[in-house]
Amino acid sequence: MTYARKIVLHLPVSRPQAIGPFVEQCLRDGVSLIAIVGENARGVEDLVDAIVVGDGSDPSRFVVTTAHQDEAIEDVLEFASHFGSPDSVQLVRI
Repeated sequence: MTYARKIVLHLPVSRPQAIGPFVEQCLRDGVSLIAIVGENARGVEDLVDAIVVGDGSDPSRFVVTTAHQDEAIEDVLEFASHFGSPDSVQLVRI
Protein backbone atom coordinates (compact mmCIF):
# COMPACT_ATOMS: atom_id res chain seq x y z
CA MET A 1 0.00 0.00 0.00
CA THR A 2 1.27 3.46 -0.87
CA TYR A 3 0.21 6.32 1.37
CA ALA A 4 -0.85 9.80 0.26
CA ARG A 5 1.55 12.67 0.95
CA LYS A 6 -0.63 13.87 3.83
CA ILE A 7 -1.99 11.48 6.46
CA VAL A 8 -4.51 11.95 9.24
CA LEU A 9 -3.94 9.14 11.75
CA HIS A 10 -7.20 8.54 13.62
CA LEU A 11 -6.79 7.21 17.14
CA PRO A 12 -7.12 4.98 19.05
CA VAL A 13 -4.52 2.65 17.61
CA SER A 14 -5.90 -0.88 17.67
CA ARG A 15 -2.54 -2.50 16.87
CA PRO A 16 0.24 -0.59 18.70
CA GLN A 17 2.86 -2.90 17.17
CA ALA A 18 1.86 -1.53 13.75
CA ILE A 19 2.98 2.05 14.49
CA GLY A 20 6.65 1.38 13.64
CA PRO A 21 5.96 -0.28 10.28
CA PHE A 22 3.37 2.42 9.49
CA VAL A 23 5.90 5.21 10.09
CA GLU A 24 8.59 3.43 8.05
CA GLN A 25 6.14 3.02 5.14
CA CYS A 26 5.24 6.72 5.40
CA LEU A 27 8.93 7.60 5.14
CA ARG A 28 9.38 5.34 2.10
CA ASP A 29 6.29 6.84 0.45
CA GLY A 30 7.44 10.44 0.97
CA VAL A 31 4.64 11.42 3.34
CA SER A 32 5.07 15.08 4.30
CA LEU A 33 2.51 15.30 7.14
CA ILE A 34 1.17 12.93 9.76
CA ALA A 35 -1.61 14.72 11.67
CA ILE A 36 -2.64 12.62 14.67
CA VAL A 37 -6.16 13.06 16.03
CA GLY A 38 -7.82 11.57 19.08
CA GLU A 39 -7.16 10.71 22.70
CA ASN A 40 -3.44 10.61 23.55
CA ALA A 41 -2.53 12.29 20.26
CA ARG A 42 0.44 14.00 21.90
CA GLY A 43 1.81 10.71 23.21
CA VAL A 44 1.44 9.03 19.83
CA GLU A 45 3.03 12.05 18.15
CA ASP A 46 6.04 11.69 20.47
CA LEU A 47 6.31 8.02 19.55
CA VAL A 48 6.09 8.75 15.82
CA ASP A 49 8.72 11.48 16.16
CA ALA A 50 11.05 9.10 17.99
CA ILE A 51 10.67 6.50 15.22
CA VAL A 52 11.30 9.11 12.52
CA VAL A 53 14.39 10.52 14.18
CA GLY A 54 15.81 7.15 15.23
CA ASP A 55 19.41 7.61 16.29
CA GLY A 56 19.55 10.97 14.50
CA SER A 57 22.18 9.89 12.00
CA ASP A 58 19.99 10.10 8.87
CA PRO A 59 18.89 13.66 8.06
CA SER A 60 16.71 12.40 5.18
CA ARG A 61 14.28 10.90 7.72
CA PHE A 62 11.83 13.77 8.09
CA VAL A 63 8.07 14.18 8.30
CA VAL A 64 6.04 16.92 9.96
CA THR A 65 3.83 15.65 12.76
CA THR A 66 1.01 17.43 14.54
CA ALA A 67 -1.17 16.40 17.48
CA HIS A 68 -4.88 17.22 17.63
CA GLN A 69 -6.07 15.78 20.91
CA ASP A 70 -9.34 17.63 21.46
CA GLU A 71 -10.29 18.45 17.87
CA ALA A 72 -12.95 17.05 15.58
CA ILE A 73 -11.71 14.74 12.83
CA GLU A 74 -13.36 16.96 10.22
CA ASP A 75 -11.31 19.94 11.44
CA VAL A 76 -8.07 17.97 11.27
CA LEU A 77 -8.85 16.75 7.76
CA GLU A 78 -9.48 20.37 6.77
CA PHE A 79 -6.20 21.46 8.40
CA ALA A 80 -4.30 18.73 6.55
CA SER A 81 -5.89 19.67 3.23
CA HIS A 82 -4.49 23.20 3.57
CA PHE A 83 -1.05 22.14 4.80
CA GLY A 84 1.73 22.73 2.30
CA SER A 85 1.10 21.36 -1.16
CA PRO A 86 -2.33 20.64 -2.64
CA ASP A 87 -1.81 16.86 -2.35
CA SER A 88 -4.69 14.68 -1.26
CA VAL A 89 -5.23 13.69 2.37
CA GLN A 90 -5.66 10.10 3.48
CA LEU A 91 -7.44 9.06 6.69
CA VAL A 92 -5.65 6.09 8.28
CA ARG A 93 -6.56 3.82 11.19
CA ILE A 94 -4.13 1.21 12.43
